[in-house]
Amino acid sequence: MEARLFSLAAEVEVKRLRPAREGRPLPAYATPGAAGMDLTAALDEPLELRPGERCLVPTGIAIALPGPHLVGLVFARSGLAARHGIQLANGVGVIDSDYRGEIKVALLNAGSEPFVIHDGDRIAQLVVVPVVAVRWREVEELTPSERGEGGFGSTGLRG
Repeated sequence: MEARLFSLAAEVEVKRLRPAREGRPLPAYATPGAAGMDLTAALDEPLELRPGERCLVPTGIAIALPGPHLVGLVFARSGLAARHGIQLANGVGVIDSDYRGEIKVALLNAGSEPFVIHDGDRIAQLVVVPVVAVRWREVEELTPSERGEGGFGSTGLRG
């Protein structure tokens, strides 16, 4: 695929950790408009995930984000969730910029049938995004907004 042009771009070091990764492409954007890159399973043998069961699936890669201004977020693949009930056990995975270990994906089978994961299967997607460092300023009262303290459902939107 052709190189993508971004207003923000970063070079990220990646290391293959498992023989199952040899010869397999590194995570890449599937289309020019894709935000995420597929992460694939690096398994020596198929892994069966029974209904209600969770497991950590290795990807066979480690990355070095270039600084605390970036974070890797691991999201579920919508097709696996819709067709098989396969979700991330932790909702969204966070890869901090100082983590150098193998990326592993915590999967949960919320479906009603066993699901088998094979070496090379696309199991999740990785999105690298900027991070804003926050400094707290404690106050007695918050700056008012139009919404105020209205919580769940308070905006009138249905869904």
